[in-house]
Amino acid sequence: MRLYSLSVLYKGDPKVHLLKAAYDVSTFSFFQRSSVQEFMTFTSQLIVERSELGSRASVKEQEYLCHVYVRNDGLAGVVIADNEYPQRVCFTLLDKVLDEFSRQVSKMDWPSGSPATITYTALEGYLSKYQVWPPR
Repeated sequence: MRLYSLSVLYKGDPKVHLLKAAYDVSTFSFFQRSSVQEFMTFTSQLIVERSELGSRASVKEQEYLCHVYVRNDGLAGVVIADNEYPQRVCFTLLDKVLDEFSRQVSKMDWPSGSPATITYTALEGYLSKYQVWPPR
């Protein structure tokens, strides 16, 4: 059971953009890592784009399960995990991350934000803390 990606995105008009993300591609070969990370970024954006405001869903993509939560204010989170990782834990993590993100990052920064301009450092910690379930 493993998490590969945890992202915060904004579903604005006309498109979705990534605000912040953390990835764990250590289980992939060195030469695959950048393309796997690109795939996860692209898939996260696509799933948020196709999701309605105020919705939660789990989407199977290749051998991964992508769990998405899009809040009514347009803030969205995506967790990419393997098939065995508990869905309930993923949505609990997304709730926690989006609540914390919205308290720490001004809503005015969401429409124009990017990973380079948004200051939110907790994603890496959450990704490693929830990496293996149940925690040891």
